[in-house]
Amino acid sequence: MQQQLKEFGLGATAASGACLFTNPLEVAKTRMQLQGELKARGTYAVHYKNAFHAFYTIGRYDGLRSLQSGLVPALVYQAVMNGCRLGSYQVFTNLKLTADSEGEIVFWRCLVAGGISGATGAFLASPAYMVKTQLQSQATDTIAVGFQHRHTGFLQAISGIYQQFGIKGLWRGVSGALARVMVGSAVQLSTFSTTKEKILQTNFFPARSWLIPASASMISSIAVVTFMTPFDVVSTRLYNQGTSASGKGLLYNGFADCFVKVFKQEGILGLYKGFGPHYFRIGPHTILSLLFWDQLRVLSASYGF
Repeated sequence: MQQQLKEFGLGATAASGACLFTNPLEVAKTRMQLQGELKARGTYAVHYKNAFHAFYTIGRYDGLRSLQSGLVPALVYQAVMNGCRLGSYQVFTNLKLTADSEGEIVFWRCLVAGGISGATGAFLASPAYMVKTQLQSQATDTIAVGFQHRHTGFLQAISGIYQQFGIKGLWRGVSGALARVMVGSAVQLSTFSTTKEKILQTNFFPARSWLIPASASMISSIAVVTFMTPFDVVSTRLYNQGTSASGKGLLYNGFADCFVKVFKQEGILGLYKGFGPHYFRIGPHTILSLLFWDQLRVLSASYGF
């Protein structure tokens, strides 16, 4: 039991550490994904042209502090979601469920283990991700995109949503989160595990070199963003949409409805809005969190924890 708790703690620490550096990119990505919601290209004002322009625009109109909007719920989300996701995945690995009888890593087993781990973490951390998204979308009227919830902080948002919509309201939009993290987690952890194994077998780097997990995580980050972005856009839209007095979404009825509406109204490129900042965010976050995770495990083992 102590070993399992250690794995969860290492995963939470690694992901939270990475979040401190990548949250501004998450703010830019969220704004770009909400820009021109359900509108055809060329029919709406473009406030955020790319990641760098988004940084400039947010800093100019909302202030530099706004680049760290939603940091508290983001840290809570990373600690809960990735603590559970990475911890669960390592438990699967420790139980040798991701390898064959000869100890060789099996890609499809890693894929399944990553998907299950991701879905579990996403469900538990869904309220934090919803509040994070809503706080990050809040902006001055000049550059506002998407529905503006006007929360004043993490705890106030959680309390207000619960008082108005009950426990069910805290898990609104979870269908999008489950699909998003299942795909992202399955792709990330399976490509990281198998790529790390292949790099290790080449003997290009020393066996315990940090460059092995760093290289594997770089390759993993490309795969993650490519497969995950459409699901990330849908998840952002579901979490941020306004609601009626009964708690029903004003624009979307669920994951499938949102996916279809975005595709019909905005085209395939609509599902890839924010791809640039998403990579700049997911890329470093994937690299940092997986590298931190791997090295924390090595450090923990060296001290006999």
